[in-house]
Amino acid sequence: WEDVVAIAAGKSHIVGLRADGTVLASGDNLFGQCKVSGWKEIVSIQAGGSRTVGIKRDGTVVASGRNNHGQCNVSEWRNIISVAMGDLHTVGLRSDGTVVAVGYNEDGRCDVSDWMDVVAIAVGNGFTVGLRANGTVVAVGNDENGQCRVSDWDHVVAVSTDMFSLHLAALRSDGTVLATGCNEDGRC
Repeated sequence: WEDVVAIAAGKSHIVGLRADGTVLASGDNLFGQCKVSGWKEIVSIQAGGSRTVGIKRDGTVVASGRNNHGQCNVSEWRNIISVAMGDLHTVGLRSDGTVVAVGYNEDGRCDVSDWMDVVAIAVGNGFTVGLRANGTVVAVGNDENGQCRVSDWDHVVAVSTDMFSLHLAALRSDGTVLATGCNEDGRC
């Protein structure tokens, strides 16, 4: 690998973004998550459990890999500035602050169509989180461990979780941290 400017690691594969906007991948390719050799004009990459997503220079999105719940059905997305992935769903943040999602939605994790003024997104194990410009947080999806109980959070400047997490952390503007969800091992 040469001229790589960004990398992303999935569950069992790795993806590299070259300076010229092309993409490399190696590792497990059982679901086609490494089939990225034809991608061009890519500016951002993400690797998930069994899929890879790239944002193109024009704000459109490409995806390859496991698509058993439609989590790779992103070809119609436009004006995307960031993506986040759960194991079974994919979420995109548009430049106008709205959010789109595709994939498994039995628990409502993709119910983001009414979100507005979002500046950052994060995706956990069965839930989706949005940070609004005013510092409040919204969350939808599996709330079995309380990971979506964020309605009273304010002054938040960053949110963090990952596709395998059952908890959510947030950084407030005063430097304090909030956490909710599964507290196994004291993680919250």
